[in-house]
Amino acid sequence: MNFDTISVIGLGYIGLPTAAVIASRRKQVIGVDINQHAVDTINRGDIHIVEPELDMLVHAAVKEGYLRATTTPEAADAFLIAVPTPFKAENGNDHVPDLTYIKAASQAIAPVLKQGDLVILESTSPVGATEQMAAWLAEARPDLTFPQTHGEESDIRVAHCPERVLPGHVVRELVENDRVIGGMTAKCSEASTALYKIFVQGECITTTARTAEMAKLTENSFRDVNIAFANELSIICDKLDINVWELIRLANRHPRVNILQPGPGVGGHCIAVDPWFIVSETPEEARLIRTAREVNDSKPQWVIDKVNEVVGKFLSANPDKTAKDVTIACFGLAFKPDIDDLRESPALGVANAIVQLHPGKVMLVEPNISQLPDKLNAATLIGVDAALGCADVVVLLVDHKVFKKIKLEELKGKMVVDSRGVWTAG
Repeated sequence: MNFDTISVIGLGYIGLPTAAVIASRRKQVIGVDINQHAVDTINRGDIHIVEPELDMLVHAAVKEGYLRATTTPEAADAFLIAVPTPFKAENGNDHVPDLTYIKAASQAIAPVLKQGDLVILESTSPVGATEQMAAWLAEARPDLTFPQTHGEESDIRVAHCPERVLPGHVVRELVENDRVIGGMTAKCSEASTALYKIFVQGECITTTARTAEMAKLTENSFRDVNIAFANELSIICDKLDINVWELIRLANRHPRVNILQPGPGVGGHCIAVDPWFIVSETPEEARLIRTAREVNDSKPQWVIDKVNEVVGKFLSANPDKTAKDVTIACFGLAFKPDIDDLRESPALGVANAIVQLHPGKVMLVEPNISQLPDKLNAATLIGVDAALGCADVVVLLVDHKVFKKIKLEELKGKMVVDSRGVWTAG
C-alpha cells in the first residue's frame, strides 16, 4: 500500500514531531495548522515548540523538500488528525469533551478527500469520537462512501491511533513505542498499519476504534489513580507529622509495592484530561476514576494553603514585617521536569494564585521559557541565583534538574515549601 503524500492536521506537540519523523523517511508530508506563525516558522526550517532533537529533524526535512506547512488542507493519500480535544462547560459540568477542533479538521479535509484515502484520528478522544468524525466526513462528502455504511468496501478508510509519547522524548518514542490501531473495519486497520510501519519500529496491534480510544484513556487513568494515592498520602502524612518521602521510600522496599512520588497536582495534556473523558461517558460507573481526578485537582489548593501557612510562620518570626515585605520565589511552571510545556500545569496554577493573592513580590523561576504567560505579567521571571538571593519564601513546584543542584545551605534562613521532595526528602 503506497502513501506518497501524507498530511498531518495540527502541528503542535504531537503533530509536528509526527510530520517530521514521517518526512525523515523521505515521504512527502504536508503539515496543516490554523496558526500562521507556526506555519511560517516551520517553513523556515525552525520550530515553535521545545522538544529535543525536533529542531534538527524539521530543519533537515524542510531543507530537503519533504516537509512543508500550510494553513489550507491539500490532497493527500492519508490524513493524520492531531488537534486538541479540550473541555467545555455544559449543564453544570465543566469537563464535557469538546470535539469542536476535530469537527473543524474533518470539515477542512473533506473537500480534498478522494477514493482510497485514509483518515486517522490521533487526538485523544472520548469513546465514539472516531465514529463521529466519520459521520462528519460522510455528511460533507455524500459522493464518497465510508465504513459506517459500506464496511470493508468503503471509499475512505477511517481509524483511531492514539499517541503514547512522553514530552522530552517524543521523537524517539514515536519510533520505538508500540501503537494501538483501531480501524472501523479490518481493511481500515490494515491500511493504518501500513502507514505507521513507515516509521514505527514498535509493534502495531490492531483492534476496534472504540477499544483503541478507550486504551489511551485507560492508560492515563491508571496513572492518575496511582498519582492520586501518592498525593493523598502526602496530605495525610503532613497532618500526622510524617515525612512522606521517607515513608514512600520505606514502603517501596516491599517487593510488590511501587508507590509514585507526590507533587503539586497533575498536569499536561493527557493524565489531567483523559480520565474525565471516561467519567463523561459513564458518570455513575467511573467512581474511583472520578475520585482520583478530584484528589489530584485539589492538590494545588493544598499547596497554596501551605504557602500561606509558611508566610504566616515567617511573619510570626519577623513581627516587624508585613505580608508586603515578604518575597516569594516559585521554582518551576512547567507540568513536568525539564520541558517548556505549561499546558494543564498545576505549578502554573499555584504560581498564578500566589501572584493574585500575595501582596508582596513574587518571583518566578522557569529556566525553560523566555517569557511569562500574559496572566503572570504581574510577577517577574528571574534566574535561580537571583531568586535565591532575594526570596524569603521558596516554593518548589517542579523538579527540574537545575533545581536539584541547589545546595541546602543556599536555602538557609528561608522558609521552604517543597512539593516535590527535592530538598526535604530526608
